[in-house]
Amino acid sequence: MRLNPYLSFDGNCREAFEFYASVLGGRMMAMLSYADMPADAQPAKPAEGCSPMPMPLDKIMHACMEVDGVLLMGGDAPAGMYQKPAGTNVTLNIEEPAEAERIYAALSKGGSITMPLGETFWAKRFGMFTDRYGTPWMINCAAEAYASQAA
Repeated sequence: MRLNPYLSFDGNCREAFEFYASVLGGRMMAMLSYADMPADAQPAKPAEGCSPMPMPLDKIMHACMEVDGVLLMGGDAPAGMYQKPAGTNVTLNIEEPAEAERIYAALSKGGSITMPLGETFWAKRFGMFTDRYGTPWMINCAAEAYASQAA
């Protein structure tokens, strides 16, 4: 079994995933728009009691990126259905402080800082932020004593 984060976006999934791939060195595995959905896979009519969900054809139905053997997935929510993430973070455990600083600086640019990147009792570097796409992140570069617990 594998756990894979699945991120929801408000119409900017393609831009976010292209940015994440450039910063994290990810390899895009899939980038499927709603227009790529086969006609026979589209719902013929909404379920009883539900209003139709608009499917903007140029938006992303499913994106998948591989980074160091881990998959990060996401898609654009149908119009009017997006909800900001709450209670979760995507956590990156990074071995080298310089790499933690580079990634923190790149991903947090244009976002909002929750906790500046710095040294803690458990980490050489740790910081939290929400990026410009609304995704909450934690960057952790564990101290040697805690490195086995961060993996």
